[in-house]
Amino acid sequence: MYVATLLTNPANPALQPVLVDSLRNAWGGGDIQWLAPDVAAEFALDTLPDNQWDVWADLQDQGVDLVILPVEGRRKKMLLADMDSTMIQQECIDELADEAGVGERVKDITARAMNGELDFEGALTERVCLLKGLPENVIDKVLAERITFMPGGRELLATMKAQGGYCALVSGGFTAFTAKVAAELGFDENRANTLIAADGALTGDVGRPILGREAKVQALEEISARLGITEADVVAVGDGANDLGMLGRAGFGVALHAKPSVAAQCDIRINHGDLTALLYIQGYSRDEFVA
Repeated sequence: MYVATLLTNPANPALQPVLVDSLRNAWGGGDIQWLAPDVAAEFALDTLPDNQWDVWADLQDQGVDLVILPVEGRRKKMLLADMDSTMIQQECIDELADEAGVGERVKDITARAMNGELDFEGALTERVCLLKGLPENVIDKVLAERITFMPGGRELLATMKAQGGYCALVSGGFTAFTAKVAAELGFDENRANTLIAADGALTGDVGRPILGREAKVQALEEISARLGITEADVVAVGDGANDLGMLGRAGFGVALHAKPSVAAQCDIRINHGDLTALLYIQGYSRDEFVA
């Protein structure tokens, strides 16, 4: 058994009942369950439709995401999340680079690295080198003035934790940011890279070993083993090429507003919904969300 979930951006609720009903009828699905009025709905399916991705593409043009998943093991016991452009709406290193006056150069490297065009570790060290001499207290300024949370993140963590779930933040960014984001949103732990500073300024170097794609997979392995759960019990979310390892291994690997080359390698692609989409695809209704 499978379940098809259709959802859209909660800030612009525009999921039409006639659309959901027509798709259910075309695929011979079960009764429609509305998880949130005008935002998310689901229905059961006996088999995977042959035209799933053609329909998905058509729905994208209408601002609707479509996800089809097995019913068994749908609710997950752990969230493993990327931070930059996933739990927050920015790339921290790009924001620091703006303060250092090298914003455009660093943003170009970031975009190419997240799209898989550059080696992550090499791209990170190159970008961090450009931050040499930046006052360390600029980090606090960026946190206070430039960083905003991705919509739905608080509800996602609060709801999964209320059901006994464990939440880990694993970032190729920096601990100075993940510590703040993790504390604010309620993550149980966080892992990231360390910016090295001396005499109140960044040295242009980063601590070793660098946390990249393989380190995220390692976090998935280590944390799930420690909790006594399987990787199938995990929902992972990210947007960049360095997230593909953990997205491919987790029970649910969600490409959230991801780079096209990344989304193309994932079966769960959320381009219109926010982070509450991770609750809807697990079968949570809006009434079950914890504020």
